[in-house]
Amino acid sequence: MTTQAGSPPRTRDPARKERILEAAADLVARNGFHGASMADIGVEAGITGSGIYRHFDSKAAILVALFDRVIDGLLREEQEIERGVPDMGRALDRLVAAQVEFVVADRRVAQVYFSELHNLPEQDRLRLRGKQRRYLEVWVRLLLELRPELDEVEARVVVHAATGAIQSTLFHSSAMSHDRLRATLTTAARAVLGEPVDG
Repeated sequence: MTTQAGSPPRTRDPARKERILEAAADLVARNGFHGASMADIGVEAGITGSGIYRHFDSKAAILVALFDRVIDGLLREEQEIERGVPDMGRALDRLVAAQVEFVVADRRVAQVYFSELHNLPEQDRLRLRGKQRRYLEVWVRLLLELRPELDEVEARVVVHAATGAIQSTLFHSSAMSHDRLRATLTTAARAVLGEPVDG
């Protein structure tokens, strides 16, 4: 892109990029990947069609950026928990709480993540699934320490069942308040993991 002599180079506004990501999450959650066009996302974000292409070259690129942010945020939080909480049971509880919070507080983004990952280019899809596996391996490692009667295969099945219980609320409408939903999902996940549910 060229600029007039003496003019400072144009910079990309991070707030505009954030509006694009939020608009994409809203539209894709409502209409699906194929039902949301780049033009629709631009209108929702209050950005002209040409303006959106300064940040992303395709709808898939928007979702890749959104999904990277989601899983990178979960991985960072997981690393902080693993480093900062020496008690393994408490650390697993914190992981459950973080996953519950993601599903309840960021419901639109979570819905899009779990329903639209298959629409991404294969290379991005495989890379993101690799990050997912790294995220869940920490759960598996903690569970094996807490429940030595499990082998690695059993622990992995239990972890997937527990996270699946948390994520199940994304696929139906609950009439619960957010606080009650958090408590219910936490209790269900801890029961699947084999933790006491009254702690």
